[in-house]
Amino acid sequence: MNAVLLAVIIMVGLSLARVHVVLSLIVGAVVGGLLAGLPLTDVGETVGVLTHFQNGIKGGAGIALSYAMLGAFAMAIAHSGVPKALADKVIVSVKNAKGGGVKWAVFGIIVLFACLSQNLIPIHIAFILLLIPPLLSVFNELRVDRRLIACLITFGLVNTYMFIPYGFGDIFLNEIIMANLAKSGLDTSNISVMKAMAIPALGMVLGLLMAVFVSYRKPKSYDNTKTLAIKGDDVSVASDGKMGFKVIVTLAAIVVAFVIQLKTDSLVLGSLSGFAIFMATGVVGWNKADDVFNDGIKMMAMIGFIMISAQGFAEVMKATGHIEPLVQSAVGVFGDNKALASLAMLIVGLIVTMGIGSSFSTVPIIATIYVPLCMAMGFSPMATLALVATAGVLGDAGSPASDSTLGPTMGLNVDGQHDHIKDSVIPTFIHYNIPLIVFGWVASMVL
Repeated sequence: MNAVLLAVIIMVGLSLARVHVVLSLIVGAVVGGLLAGLPLTDVGETVGVLTHFQNGIKGGAGIALSYAMLGAFAMAIAHSGVPKALADKVIVSVKNAKGGGVKWAVFGIIVLFACLSQNLIPIHIAFILLLIPPLLSVFNELRVDRRLIACLITFGLVNTYMFIPYGFGDIFLNEIIMANLAKSGLDTSNISVMKAMAIPALGMVLGLLMAVFVSYRKPKSYDNTKTLAIKGDDVSVASDGKMGFKVIVTLAAIVVAFVIQLKTDSLVLGSLSGFAIFMATGVVGWNKADDVFNDGIKMMAMIGFIMISAQGFAEVMKATGHIEPLVQSAVGVFGDNKALASLAMLIVGLIVTMGIGSSFSTVPIIATIYVPLCMAMGFSPMATLALVATAGVLGDAGSPASDSTLGPTMGLNVDGQHDHIKDSVIPTFIHYNIPLIVFGWVASMVL
């Protein structure tokens, strides 16, 4: 039994059985490592499973700190009352328009923000905490199924970086995909990344349309009293006579945070700068700064621990040495049949990314294995790029440990009415990973 395959099955199975994702990652990593022959603890010069896991955790600490600071900054914005005031205006519009055009406008805004967060304004999941919690009461008024909102957000987070080579898309497509393909011996001089990824990206569009018009088109009711309870004292803050000043401060803080993050490549420093502006202007009073900061960190605590644990899981999976045998055995079953070999590589990519939780981290692992196989089997450079990139992206939308699913959950579950596995992971897996496998396979065959 392949250790990586078993570890991912255990991790996903436990998560589906409502075991906490952190515990599922730890158990999956330990079982996978032991099956691969690694000792539980260090034995002589042989590094044990727990040490590999701890080494991975060290790599995830920076990510967790970044998200904690992001949570504090987002909470400061919420404390200003500006998001609440905007949400109230949308609610009034919903009631006046009877929900029709406003609903589609809200959907469009969510997708637009998610797309821009990857390319034009590369703040990744930072926008979720700023946009989604204030709109929860709007969703309740419209009786929108929150699983649909999760699908809308994840579409923008994933589809944009895998298709448009700007911002995070530039990092993924050029700095990771193209660089690793070239490093593995593929001639990338005449490859158009947008042309290669157009077909897989179209698959995600189809999945989004299925979610909007078929799967989650029926109204769903939520307890609005729980949603209103999370507003706290923001209602009074939003209704005072200083809203114009607070809007200016909020916009200034967001711009400063964005510019500093862009210049320094540090989400921590950017978020800290934005928070400091709220304090310096008095929008967040000195006597409330600790409470606002702590509430933001608490809000992000779960996603931080999951991201840290996912890094430990990924480190153990790499240490097993079973990723390459998994690919070789899957492809070897089909011999020289390109169609079946392509399908096998996509499915293995899904398994690996589901465990690691990040397409950015998966590609360097699988590219060194996939490229020689694709070259030997006669795949064109364009088809090879589409195959490797799609295999890397697969699982990002449906992994319990991916920020593409954790991000929507942290925004939609602030009132405790959105389950991470049932309402984020499973819907995005069904609507995006299945179409990606089909359309990624088609791309590898026709390009």
